[in-house]
Amino acid sequence: MSDNQEFNESEFQDQMHAFFERADAVITLANSQLSPSSHAGQVAASLNYAAARFAISAATIGFVKGSDLAKEKDDIIKFYTEKYQQMLAENLEQYIENFDQYTQLAKNNPNPSL
Repeated sequence: MSDNQEFNESEFQDQMHAFFERADAVITLANSQLSPSSHAGQVAASLNYAAARFAISAATIGFVKGSDLAKEKDDIIKFYTEKYQQMLAENLEQYIENFDQYTQLAKNNPNPSL
């Protein structure tokens, strides 16, 4: 393996670590919103709404005119919908495979999101 490939692999690993750290921080924040008046479904709905708003904010970077953004609307929606579906499917599969472990953790943890 060349030095460049090793660097790229190392950089990729660093980026993935940072990705999961950010995701874990958001999950921790979502867990902190759980309460007797805010159940997991309500918090998940708020989290999905916030994710959509933030994603669109990020997607609009570089556009100068709303009309240009409008031309890309369908592609932007398709991109984020496909990414979300992929991540949802991967996480659901992981949860199915680890169901007993995860549900046991939930019994011992007042904030059960993983």
